[in-house]
Amino acid sequence: MILGVNFRFIFFKKFLVYLLLICFSSCDTFIKEEITGSVYGTTYKIQYYVESYEGFNFSKQIDSIFDEIDFSMSTYKSNSIISRINKNEVLEIDNHFLNVFKSSKEIYKITNGRFDPSIGILVNYWGFGADKPDHKKSLYEVKSKVGLSKFDLNNYFLLRPQDSYLDFNAIAKGYAVDQIAEFLEKNDINNFLIEVGGEIRASGKNLALYNPWNVGIDMPRFDGGRSIYSTLLVSDISLASSGTYRKYKIDSLGNKYAHIIDPRTGKPTKTNILSVNVKTKKCIDADAYATALHVMNLNEIEIFLKDKENISALVIYENEDNELDFVDFNDFYN
Repeated sequence: MILGVNFRFIFFKKFLVYLLLICFSSCDTFIKEEITGSVYGTTYKIQYYVESYEGFNFSKQIDSIFDEIDFSMSTYKSNSIISRINKNEVLEIDNHFLNVFKSSKEIYKITNGRFDPSIGILVNYWGFGADKPDHKKSLYEVKSKVGLSKFDLNNYFLLRPQDSYLDFNAIAKGYAVDQIAEFLEKNDINNFLIEVGGEIRASGKNLALYNPWNVGIDMPRFDGGRSIYSTLLVSDISLASSGTYRKYKIDSLGNKYAHIIDPRTGKPTKTNILSVNVKTKKCIDADAYATALHVMNLNEIEIFLKDKENISALVIYENEDNELDFVDFNDFYN
């Protein structure tokens, strides 16, 4: 009887050691790659795990993705496709432009025009864009060119009002994040965290901790500094944020004007909402919805998100006592 117990005990110990060896061996086959740099006037950081015997740094391929998107949609490059179209040239668009335009059209309809890349002409008018403001034209005249419903496609040619101006800056970073995620997945990489200028997409786990990825939500600050408001664990999800505190202008009376333009009025938003953080499956959607929600008030946001199970949001605002407060819509932290 005693010998039987010892035999089972020895067998259990050997089996336990065997399992531990498998675990350590499995963990050791993965190494972490990290790529950082500057792009689109901001910074990026890409972390991913690859099997050590196949480990490879994809920095050149990722730079190529960034360059393709920049050439397609950067309003700060005079020879980009979007810049040439904004100068009334007639030319074919590429697939990046096509994808972003179609997504923009869809979200434009869902948000009843609150997300509208055709406000680029208004962004310039108020001095927030790539081109210098032209105040020879009235706001009414400028606003007459706005409305994505006035834009359409004929194969790879864009049909648009003369002298209109598209600006995809409120969606292009999210699209770039998704394109990099798609590239990594095609290379059988399923554990990664991509961050471009605050827009994030997470997949799988941080294998060093074997936990979901830990990301921070920025504290709204007008002094230009950076600090963390809160953190959350994310996996297989995207995050994007929009903040009026990051870019604004002050008029002669001391009034602050946010860089986010309300397509309904044609004017910069005046709001007590300081930060909108959106969580969705795809980063292109999170990026666009973060902008759209920022031109709504809290009640409008609640109504809009009520039937949107695939979208959650954390809205940080200044309450009546001039204190920071927040609303969690659709369980943002879960």
